[in-house]
Amino acid sequence: MSARKIIIDTDPGQDDAVAILLALGSPEEIDLLGITAVAGNVPLALTQKNARIICEVAGRPEVKVHAGCDAPLERPLVTAEHVHGGSGLDGPELFDPSMPLAEQHGVDFIIDTLRAEPSGSVTLCPLGPLTNIAAAFRRAPDIIDRVQEIVLMGGAYFEVGNITPAAEFNIYVDPEAAQEVLHAGVPVTMMPLDVTHKALTTRARVEAFRNLGSRVGNFTAEMLDFFERFDVEKYGSEGGPLHDPCVIAYLIRPELFSGRRVNVEVEVSSPLTLGMTVADWWGVTDRPANALFIGDLDADGFFALLTERLARL
Repeated sequence: MSARKIIIDTDPGQDDAVAILLALGSPEEIDLLGITAVAGNVPLALTQKNARIICEVAGRPEVKVHAGCDAPLERPLVTAEHVHGGSGLDGPELFDPSMPLAEQHGVDFIIDTLRAEPSGSVTLCPLGPLTNIAAAFRRAPDIIDRVQEIVLMGGAYFEVGNITPAAEFNIYVDPEAAQEVLHAGVPVTMMPLDVTHKALTTRARVEAFRNLGSRVGNFTAEMLDFFERFDVEKYGSEGGPLHDPCVIAYLIRPELFSGRRVNVEVEVSSPLTLGMTVADWWGVTDRPANALFIGDLDADGFFALLTERLARL
């Protein structure tokens, strides 16, 4: 079976970084066509830089990184330095990447790639706000039917919110983009907080990365040492949730995950619940299902996969 062609759309972010590393360590299953950066966890100037840092840490400077949208479709940008640190990748010692930023805008890269590749052969993997994806669909609606699938990290239902009482961060930052993407007609698989909060970076799991004895292993462990402190303090859990790698792990080992096809709507007007993902988990409306909403995973299998693939880099 040939490797699955994907575009990673991302706002790194320590957990985004691990997702990119997992993709780069899995060439048999993942053909990474390029990375598009979006403003989210930190502003665009940092997310595009961080994506290039990660590629260089992995020894993959040939990967094309494109800068996309620097603000949501209709709202001012909200960022999350309180979680990720001022750089977005706080923890390890950072450096200025030597690999260049691709000249083409990220939205144009998404459009051109979907037009150039065979229809139905490219999966979009958004790990941050959905601004770039929605902007591409608005600008070039002909590409929508060419997308194989969208597998995204975002939303929550039973776990409610992590940036407001009702909303998960990625959806909250650009709720209009999320609502448009969910209603574009593309098959969507969502990795909400309901599943990512079960992917906890326990001390043993972080040490497994450090014990790889490699640059990637140490870099990852140092990122997670910093990243987990926020969620451990907030939730009282034994580690922080590793959200974004769930997207890539699902493409490699879908059997690690389980969920339900449901209707998901995004609140775009209420100041109280802005960005809330309302998942009709129990089928109490007649709204058609528009997403596979993942609710559970084999956490040990997930971290075993991560450790195995990062060991390759």
